[in-house]
Amino acid sequence: MYYDPTYLCFMLPALLLMMLAQWRVSSTYSKWGKTRNALNLTGLDAARRLLSASGSAAGISGAEGLSAVQLAGTGGTLTDHYDPSKNTLFLSQGVAQNPSVASIAVAAHEIGHASQQAEGYGPLRLRSLLVPAVNIGSSLGWIMIIGGLLLNIIQISWLGVLFFSLGAVFALATLPVELNASSRARAMLAENGMLASEEDTRGVNEVLNAAALTYVAGLASAVLQLLYFVSMVGGRRRS
Repeated sequence: MYYDPTYLCFMLPALLLMMLAQWRVSSTYSKWGKTRNALNLTGLDAARRLLSASGSAAGISGAEGLSAVQLAGTGGTLTDHYDPSKNTLFLSQGVAQNPSVASIAVAAHEIGHASQQAEGYGPLRLRSLLVPAVNIGSSLGWIMIIGGLLLNIIQISWLGVLFFSLGAVFALATLPVELNASSRARAMLAENGMLASEEDTRGVNEVLNAAALTYVAGLASAVLQLLYFVSMVGGRRRS
């Protein structure tokens, strides 16, 4: 069971896709992280402009809430994120201080998440609701699956599969949240005149598309791992 070649059959495609996604992100960020944007804006400059402009943006429900978003630094590379519990956008040093195309793309994407939070975007709320259940399911699911098989109590294993499936549901809920944040980022940058050249537009699109691939790969990995456990438990039942 611990050296089941079936696992490799299920997970090898997901592993390859994850490796491709990570390579794509790394190479794309490296390329556009060295390319100055036309307005010479750092990620911090872009974040300040977008947050300031969003307070008076027309037609964006809840946009006034972005004026209260705080900005802070964080360590590491590509660790940029928006923390809704603190209403704070954390920017890595490489993004905050670098006047590159990649920097404004990353900053705008995270502000896209802040915009989602401000207007109560449905898929984001769903993803947030799933977090506690996913944390429990990811810890207990595989234990129940293996334990049920060892004890020959197939009902426990299926319950474990149900718990484990929450991870796939979470990955599925995450995809539209991330794609929508990128869509918002493109719109905000364009509306505020921050895509001042065709090269800026092309670079922002490449950076955001590369990031989206990681979430597609994550969903594929979660689904394939779930299918493996379904196959394993279902096979034991038939035997």
